[in-house]
Amino acid sequence: MAEKESKQLLHLVMGGRVKDPRTLEFQDPESIHVVGVFSNFESAEEAWRGNAQRTVDDAEMKYVIVHLHKLLDPEA
Repeated sequence: MAEKESKQLLHLVMGGRVKDPRTLEFQDPESIHVVGVFSNFESAEEAWRGNAQRTVDDAEMKYVIVHLHKLLDPEA
């Protein structure tokens, strides 16, 4: 019986101060806080949630999850 190989799904969690809370244009891209790279969405979401909740009172701070696996292999 052949084992099904699971692909590595990398996710980047990052955040920083944005110019407008309705966009993702960062005020100072060089000062973006890189939380880390995670091998599954659940871990990335947990890290994102912790940082987003920590800065919830600051409308200009925004944290996001970037699906690196989609950038690295767009045909998948």
